[in-house]
Amino acid sequence: MPSSPSRRIGDLNSQVNAAAENRPSPASRYNLVMQSLDPARVLFEDHHLIAVDKPAPLLTQAPAGIANLECLVKDYIKAKYAKPAGVYLGVPHRLDRPVSGVVVFARNTKAARRVHEQFEHRRVQKIYWACVEGTVTPDTGAWQDWLRKVPDEARVERAAEGEPDAKQATLGYTVLGRFESHTLLELRPQTGRMHQLRVQSGLRDHPILGDRLYGSDRDFGPPSDDPRARLIALHARRLTIRHPFTDEELTFEAPLPNYWPKS
Repeated sequence: MPSSPSRRIGDLNSQVNAAAENRPSPASRYNLVMQSLDPARVLFEDHHLIAVDKPAPLLTQAPAGIANLECLVKDYIKAKYAKPAGVYLGVPHRLDRPVSGVVVFARNTKAARRVHEQFEHRRVQKIYWACVEGTVTPDTGAWQDWLRKVPDEARVERAAEGEPDAKQATLGYTVLGRFESHTLLELRPQTGRMHQLRVQSGLRDHPILGDRLYGSDRDFGPPSDDPRARLIALHARRLTIRHPFTDEELTFEAPLPNYWPKS
């Protein structure tokens, strides 16, 4: 059982179990060539938006011939609404392949432009849950670093302020529970840097479970010999945006995958 942080948030097992209720069937969760979108993964849809619970390790977008969430959502819309022609889908943000959780798409060009502007000007609220190695203290805080992309590599490293291509990254966190070998965190990025949550956790010797790129030496989720199918304990739990036409505040929440630890 986890020890309780000084800021009480309730029993963690209850939170995790509640987050897992009504999750879609895991039958094709780890299949890199998913054939269709499980309707249970649709979190919200209207004429302008569709929010979906992305399974890991599915790509958000990919070239033709490679399974990806964008194509599955297009096929879902085409079949549900009997659209004989092509389906437009704007992609204002993405999740990394090994990350699960909320992704929102725009269903027309005007909605795409307006939602993209919200992401560009940081008017959205993103909440992630992450299991990280070790014991994180204190119970709440913010991590600030200067980061830069490593040239010709799909990874990020710490940089010094003023170095070429260095960008500041700010990440708020709250401890949700502490366990014998890991800590469950709520992460709230204030900036949108590549791999930001992953590298900032790793820089503090608290890498996200399964994230070998940034220092984890532990596996997470179902084992796989295919590096593309290896998962990390990072989940886009909640996303809040303004509706592009009504200006109503919308919050989309994705259940935790069933391979997450309960204790």
